[in-house]
Formats: sequence, C-alpha cells, structure tokens
Amino acid sequence: MILNTLSLVNYKNFESQDFEFDTKINCFVGANGVGKTNVLDAIYHLAFGKSYFNPVATQNIRHNQEFFVVDGVLTKNDKTEKVIVSLKRGQKKVIKRNAKAYEKFSDHIGFIPLVIISPADRDLIIEGSDVRRKFIDSVISQSDKGYLNNLINYNKVLSQRNALLKYFALNNTFNNAQLEVYNEQLHTYGAEIFKTRDAFLKTFIPIFKERYKAISNDNESVNITYKSDLYDGDLDELLRLNVNKDKALQYTSVGIHKDDLIFQIGDYPIKKFGSQGQQKSFLIALKLAQFDFIKDQSGVTPLLLLDDIFDKLDENRVAQIISLVDNENFGQLFISDTHADRTEAVVKQIHQSYKLFKL
Repeated sequence: MILNTLSLVNYKNFESQDFEFDTKINCFVGANGVGKTNVLDAIYHLAFGKSYFNPVATQNIRHNQEFFVVDGVLTKNDKTEKVIVSLKRGQKKVIKRNAKAYEKFSDHIGFIPLVIISPADRDLIIEGSDVRRKFIDSVISQSDKGYLNNLINYNKVLSQRNALLKYFALNNTFNNAQLEVYNEQLHTYGAEIFKTRDAFLKTFIPIFKERYKAISNDNESVNITYKSDLYDGDLDELLRLNVNKDKALQYTSVGIHKDDLIFQIGDYPIKKFGSQGQQKSFLIALKLAQFDFIKDQSGVTPLLLLDDIFDKLDENRVAQIISLVDNENFGQLFISDTHADRTEAVVKQIHQSYKLFKL
C-alpha cells in the first residue's frame, strides 16, 4: 500500500496544499502550529473517514469556510485507487472511492490499512475503558467485516434497550417481555464479539510482548489482560440476573460494552507504576503489534504514521524504533517533528529513500 499524492482544500489550517510522497519515508517538519499533525490526520481521514484527533467533523473545516476536501491517490496490489473524503456544513460527509460514493462508511474501513502512533495515544493508558475498547475494535475491524457489523448491530440494540429502560422509569412501568427481545439480540451479537476479541488477544498479546522486548532491550516484562463480563457466564443470563440493577440505573450494566484491557508492567498497572518513557514504549509496542497483526490478516502492508515521535523519547530510542522499519516488513512511513536536523539525522541512518517537507 503506497500513498502517492495527497491534496487538501480547506482542511484544518490548510487553504490548499498538494503533496507528492516518497514510496518509503516522508517527514513533515516545522514549528508547532504549522500543521504537521494535520497532514497526518488528513491521511488518517482517508483511511477511516474521520479525524484521529477531533471527533467533531465540522471542526476539521478551515475557519470561515463551508467545506473541506481530502483527496488521495494510492497504489494497492499494483492498482491505482483514488479516495476522496469531503464534508460541507449542514450536509452529510461523503466518502468516494474511484468516483463512486459509499452507501455505508463501514464498507470503506480496512480498504486503506493504517496505524498511527501519537502522543494522544496516552489516553489508552490514562482514560477510561471505552478508549481501550475502541483500540481493539479499530484493529479487528480493519480486517474483519463481520466483526464490524456485529459491533454496529450490538451498539444499535444496546441504545434501544437503554432507551426502553429510561421509558420504564419515566412512566413507572415495566414489561419484561419487551426487554427480553433486546436481551436475545444483545446475547447473539455480544457472544460473537466476545469470541472474536478473545481470539484476537490470544494472537495479539505475544506479538505485543515481542515488540516491547525489542524496544526496551528486554529490560522489563509487560502484559495485557482481557477483562469481560462474559467470562462469568452467557450474556442473556447476566442480563436477567442484573435486571433490577439496570432498572435502577436506567441503562445496561453488563455486556461487552463494559470490556476492558488491563495494561501491566511487571505485575503492576502501568498507569500508576510506569515511567513516562515506559508508558511511551508500551504504547509504541502496542501500535507496532497492531501493524504486524493487520499486515498478517489483510496481506497488505499498512501505512505507518509517527506523530511527534520524539515526544518523551530520547534520540537513541527513536533511532531504534525507526531502525525497526529499515526492512522489507514495513512499507511507507510518515513522520512529523519540530526539528528538521534531528529528523534528517535519524532518517539518514536508515538506508531508504526519503522526502523532507518543511511546513
């Protein structure tokens, strides 16, 4: 997978900008605020139809403008492909592939396999379980359409069940038969999602541990534990057992929407006991393992985006990470940094072609 060109119109701080990329390494350098991360986010937008950093779609439109367009030309399996993501204020976002608009955005997920490593990833460690679930879902969904459909359906039914619980509370009423209809559907979709997540993590965790070992010079042991209500029983049974609690709370208190990942260094939570450098290494290992998994599952080499990679890491460790891409396993790399000389010095150590974009 190679991104050949990128064109931006009214995207974030860019009025109009065109990029022609090297097939190996592309570096965006410049002071803070010039839009380095925005270029990486535009590439992410092409792959996922949304921003990595800002979930409010209209806030990605340049100030005082009515629309944005992100246009990319790619080579995938020796075939040229064109993807356009556009949004006009007051209208729905449009994603087109080779001039044909997608009816469902979910059909586009996985077409451009991509992994981004960013300082914003620290949310995976410090924020709530929803961020870690989104990570699992993002990795699996890029190569498993069935999983993505089950997830969309589960979330739809979950919100209907929650609405019904609120309705019961507001009207001081209760109808168990109505609730059972949703329980059955949640059980069907939830069991499949749980099975897929469990199988995924059995494959993913050993890859992650190997990556961490390489980054940290085997200095400490790390682990990920999957936490799910469904280890305690079938979801339909759990929903029945927790019905009084759900009535009181007015939402569904058990299910795969409560799953979490426990990140550990040694035998302790990395959130409390990991240094900033260890946390950063943990996250990079997590993302490189994501890269390995997606490549293995899809048979396509993902694009790799490294946003502000020098943040909280010394140059030796950065050089070590970038040297990991100096082999045939990695494809095209996009890096952002504030110091052009520093980036070029590290990139020159790798015997690959590169392009430096000064913004």
